[in-house]
Amino acid sequence: MEHTNQTRLMTANGQAAPSLGSLEGAEQARIAKVLKNTYALLALTLLFSAGVAAASVVGQWPAPGLIVTLVGYFGLLFAVHKLQNSAWALPTVFALTGFMGYTLGPLLMRTLSLPDGGQIISTALGTTGVTFLALSAYVLTTRRDFSFMGGFLFAGMLVALALGLGAVFLNMSGLAMAVSGLVALLSVGMILFETSRIVQGGERNYVLATVGLYVSLFNLFSSLLSLFGMGSNDD
Repeated sequence: MEHTNQTRLMTANGQAAPSLGSLEGAEQARIAKVLKNTYALLALTLLFSAGVAAASVVGQWPAPGLIVTLVGYFGLLFAVHKLQNSAWALPTVFALTGFMGYTLGPLLMRTLSLPDGGQIISTALGTTGVTFLALSAYVLTTRRDFSFMGGFLFAGMLVALALGLGAVFLNMSGLAMAVSGLVALLSVGMILFETSRIVQGGERNYVLATVGLYVSLFNLFSSLLSLFGMGSNDD
């Protein structure tokens, strides 16, 4: 009588345990769901943020100021992380992205006051969109892991924040341009990092994934807007 050499893993109840293939399939399905929800929410937050920014320009809302901007941003960001699994997660995300759209208003108004202000905004917006699509497609296609960049990017953003504050208080336009260039490069890295975390299964919460990508896109767009605007002033 022949006996097969195959063995099946059994659970404590005597039932066959899920195979490795089924577990991998379930994980890929979960990752696909996180990606789908993330990109859907990202699109909505970008539209909402753009609407608030446009309203602030049309209504000529007053600039929030540095202190209000920092307290509002970090306070709402903390709230998003605190409420990520609650019913208040989505309202808090829209509060954060709407507030960031409001803070973008003064930069847009300043850019529109330049001779080619409209073209500068369109160029910055187009460059941001193409960059995001290209980087996302690269990560989704190659599934390359960029988690090793996390520490470097975090440290880089802290340095950029410190230098940016120095540029504001010291009124140094050259330093401000350098900071904008640094933030733009770091934002490119953050898009790779955040997308990779989702693809690799490291980020399971689509709310946090959305905020991470949104902040990266916001920083990239605002940095390019500053760079192109300062470049236009020098002409």
